[in-house]
Amino acid sequence: MKRSIVKSGMFAALAALGLAAASVAAAEEGPVYPGSFAENPIVYFVITDRFYNGNPDNDRSYGREPDGEEEVGTFHGGDLAGLSHKLREGYFRDLGINALWITAPYEQIHGWVVGGENAFRHYAYHGYYALDYTQLDQNMGTSEELREFIRLAHADGIRVVFDIVMNHPGYGDLWTLDKYGVDVVWDGFEAATPRDYHSHINYNSRNWTDWWGDAWVRSDLPGYRSGNHRDPLTMQLAYLPDFRTEATEAVELPVFLRNKWEQEGRLESEQAALAEWFEQTGRTPTVRNHLIKWLTDWVREYGVDGFRADTVKHVEKEAWAELKAEAVSALEAWKQANPEQAIDDAPFWMTGEYWGHGVERSDFFDYGFDNMINFGLQERANLSSRLDAIYARYAEAATPEANFLSYISSHDTHLYPRERLIEGGTVLLLAPGGVKIFYGDETARPAGPAPASDPDQATRSPMNWDAIDEDVLAHWQTLTQFRARHVALAQGEHRRLSNRPYTFSRTYGEDRVVVAVEVNEPQNVAVGDAFSDGETVRDFYTRERMTVMDGQVFVEPHANGVVLLERAGPSSGSPASAP
Repeated sequence: MKRSIVKSGMFAALAALGLAAASVAAAEEGPVYPGSFAENPIVYFVITDRFYNGNPDNDRSYGREPDGEEEVGTFHGGDLAGLSHKLREGYFRDLGINALWITAPYEQIHGWVVGGENAFRHYAYHGYYALDYTQLDQNMGTSEELREFIRLAHADGIRVVFDIVMNHPGYGDLWTLDKYGVDVVWDGFEAATPRDYHSHINYNSRNWTDWWGDAWVRSDLPGYRSGNHRDPLTMQLAYLPDFRTEATEAVELPVFLRNKWEQEGRLESEQAALAEWFEQTGRTPTVRNHLIKWLTDWVREYGVDGFRADTVKHVEKEAWAELKAEAVSALEAWKQANPEQAIDDAPFWMTGEYWGHGVERSDFFDYGFDNMINFGLQERANLSSRLDAIYARYAEAATPEANFLSYISSHDTHLYPRERLIEGGTVLLLAPGGVKIFYGDETARPAGPAPASDPDQATRSPMNWDAIDEDVLAHWQTLTQFRARHVALAQGEHRRLSNRPYTFSRTYGEDRVVVAVEVNEPQNVAVGDAFSDGETVRDFYTRERMTVMDGQVFVEPHANGVVLLERAGPSSGSPASAP
């Protein structure tokens, strides 16, 4: 015991020295106003399977196999252990983000379905073909690896956001149907190719009702009611089975799911957990309430901080409100049980994907959403004369209670031009509101191959760890770190100060910044009334300090032409002045 006390005392002394040094450095850098997460979300969206392979032993889970040279639709090996590896390296900390949005990690259909007209093997590596919401997909990792990933993220002040789908499960694939007793697959299905895949399925069999069943989903299969293709709430999006989340009647568990849980030896425990939850909450065991229970269990058990909700226009708004309320309670319970792992006491957070939504305040904010994804910036993200109008509109629309995430690349649209990522990063990371970084935009990850009938696959290429564009990465790191220091960038009042070079200020309470872009040579930059004459400021990009004179400062810009001015702390050096 005495040795432990001595050791602890030594570490305490070293920690005190480190804190003192950090305090001095912080004082020299000047005040920081990061704001709350709701005010200033800096979200990194990663397709986990395409990011980093931390545990090769899980690459071929459920018998999943590679598919030729291009591998556009197969699992590549990225997993939760890979995300943890990059957290330990400090990759995300250096990038300055405060949330990691990961693809849905719960169990997906085991096999593949036919992808696109060119017929490639399309596995559920992206997390949108759910099979079982109650456990992790083995390709993603184990429960212990999920706990470690969330622990490491929280230790860096980074929230974990799950991509979730409440509109539909995955298709019925040959391998899953056969394994869990849905007798609609012909013998010899194991030899199926994309060209003859459908010939191995009996689409006329009444046994299809042993799959999800008519009480659970709409589907164009025997024994099911079809969706209304004109109604967003009851249509079968991309021919996927559509959950009947609007139904009010109690439902029994699907036959295939009971078979699955029985094979895994957990049927009784899962049924007991459901019965207990329905009794505690007073909820009817409807389709919607089963999904709410299963999805919020990840929050209650692991401390997931938020959801990115897929296809929100295709689910009743009341369902989202109920999901959010249950998730808020679940996160509160987790934080009470695990106070040492909680980042703060902020409530559960939710953003939504409504195709075409912009920065307007829609009524989705009245149904549980804190944030909506902004589809409007990607096609406008360039340093043009119209940029100030975009920024002014975004600044007026952004509020902590109804915020939005802008992006320049997406897994559902296309990648921003790879040769213009310095410019694209500048536009995105200086935009008011919240921002979403799509994995690899910060490293110039090249697009991958894709069939012409499914161009989305090109946006989901493997992370380019062996060919990172270091100039692009350094630029994005600088801008995200600056953004993380200043809530004014996200929520501040926007004022244009100059057209050439384009210069603006943002102020939010005590926080104030001045930004100039396309500054190609040493020159004076206007600061307006953001900073006073005689005040010392510094350019966060170059770390150079200067004094304001006559409402301007003289800067010697970085080669990328971006000037990021903030208050500077005290220094023994003599700051430069405007000539």
